[in-house]
Amino acid sequence: MTTPVNRLRPRRSCLAVPGSNPRFLEKAQGLPADQVFLDLEDACAPLAKPEARHTIVKFLNEGDWTGKTRVVRVNDWTTEWTYRDVVTVVEGAGQNLDCIMLPKVQTAQQIVALDLLLTQIEKTMGFEVGKIGIEAQIENAQGLNNVNEIATASQRVETIIFGPADFMASINMKSLVVGEQPPGYPADAYHYILMKILMAARANNLQAIDGPYLQIRNIDGYREVAQRAAALGFDGKWVLHPGQVEASNEIFSPSQEDYDHAELILDAYDYYTSEAGGKKGSAMLGDEMIDEASRKMALVISGKGRAAGMQRTSKFEIPEA
Repeated sequence: MTTPVNRLRPRRSCLAVPGSNPRFLEKAQGLPADQVFLDLEDACAPLAKPEARHTIVKFLNEGDWTGKTRVVRVNDWTTEWTYRDVVTVVEGAGQNLDCIMLPKVQTAQQIVALDLLLTQIEKTMGFEVGKIGIEAQIENAQGLNNVNEIATASQRVETIIFGPADFMASINMKSLVVGEQPPGYPADAYHYILMKILMAARANNLQAIDGPYLQIRNIDGYREVAQRAAALGFDGKWVLHPGQVEASNEIFSPSQEDYDHAELILDAYDYYTSEAGGKKGSAMLGDEMIDEASRKMALVISGKGRAAGMQRTSKFEIPEA
């Protein structure tokens, strides 16, 4: 299998759109979300799923999704719909599709099964083998226990996603507000879950995405939950409403000050480690000492800023001798 160059696409905001709603599918094309996923699972009633597959194919092929990662969430392998979701969508619009999102992933074998099916379709249709990525959604205790194996099950895997609603139900969490802290627990009830997903993602050069916040008109609540995930190092979060998109893009982007500083560190480190800069392993940038560890940290921030389309407002000046 050939591996596409770009598995680390911008995913600050991942907009969920019901695959059975043409009006929403039309509107989503004009929203500034990094990723749009057209949903065949929870957002589609069982009787609407067969027609929704064809609606999604039509919108993928005829819509303008410029600048967006295009994803379809199929139904999970325990249902009778999964194989037909994948076959219909990928055969019909595989060349205009970036990833398939697989919900309720519990074992690595479920990722392998999707990989094999995608490979067969790509070969049959004459598509580039391996081009379509997989997003794995972790929604219960078994999936979290197996998250490391899930992350390494296929070269197609691009992201590990936390699905809070089903997860909360699966562990009997005492809360009905998805993403909010359960009453009676003084710490962060999601910290272990988020960190385990993040470690599995980072150990395998994948992205980690936080799931939805269902109180769609409570933007302050959304910001608080999103900032928690961003502070840990997550790459983005789901958005269920246009009003959440701007907040997510902002929260999962570096500040202008941090982005400028990261780019300065990279330029300064390149200079000071060069022949002209004295081949130094460490040097001073203003009042700050920078070294190889500084460069690695700066690469993370600069990478996020560049992916977000940020522009520098300062530049490194070579010091006078």
